[in-house]
Amino acid sequence: MARNMEYHQKVEQSLLKKYRKELWTPFITAVNRYELIQPGDKIAVCISGGKDSMCMAKLMQEVQRHGKVPFEAEFLVMDPGYNAANRRKIEENAAALQVPVTIFETNIFDVANRTERTPCYLCARMRRGHLYSKARELGCNKISLGHHFNDVIETVVMSMFFGGQLQSMPPKLHSRNFPGMELIRPMYMVHEEDIIAWARYNGLEFIQCACRFTEQSAAYENGSKRREIKLLLKTMKQDNPDIEKSIFRSVHNLHLDTMAGFKTEGQWHSFLERYESLAPEE
Repeated sequence: MARNMEYHQKVEQSLLKKYRKELWTPFITAVNRYELIQPGDKIAVCISGGKDSMCMAKLMQEVQRHGKVPFEAEFLVMDPGYNAANRRKIEENAAALQVPVTIFETNIFDVANRTERTPCYLCARMRRGHLYSKARELGCNKISLGHHFNDVIETVVMSMFFGGQLQSMPPKLHSRNFPGMELIRPMYMVHEEDIIAWARYNGLEFIQCACRFTEQSAAYENGSKRREIKLLLKTMKQDNPDIEKSIFRSVHNLHLDTMAGFKTEGQWHSFLERYESLAPEE
């Protein structure tokens, strides 16, 4: 007779069994492939309250229990000025899922929403800075964010269509403003649709975008560039089911010799710098 399990244990079991192929395997593959966790790390697992970051938090707990690399984790929730309902939902989910969160408050929404320009960029930078600062205060050397597979490919397409550049989202990077700190993205190979399926299977409900700016702008969601790209990729996927995989593979398969220009370590370079030394085309 199967033993009775508490709710959080059923959720954890679903990660390792029912959604093992969709969530656990790509998560572990990314951790190993990109060398995201090292022995002795103390990682601030940053939880926004949405589905992606909470799924990441549960997967990080399972890595601690079943992984071969010993590390510590702090489950960090930054409140940038959530309304009471969103704050309560985050606390309830953390309690139900047995994620021991540390919550700290900031006034990011108030500051960002007073800017004359669209506040999203300022808000994102301020969030990152506060997370690094709190993580360092807690003795962490890394912060972990919940960006997933779809975030990666959408970023690539958005950068080309709206930014005039070919730019991606790396699996990890060193902090420029916080020496010795590193950012990791262990959900790098996890598909958003599988996170959604896992949440629905377990009857989980998470906060959506909790930004006050978007709450006050009814047209924001329909007009957002990321949403445009999501819809475009969904349409293209009907004719080419593997298009997302192809974009993801291209991030790992850049042919630098074919690029007219590129930027590395903060410096721009032209293909002309290397042109004479390149082997002739056959």
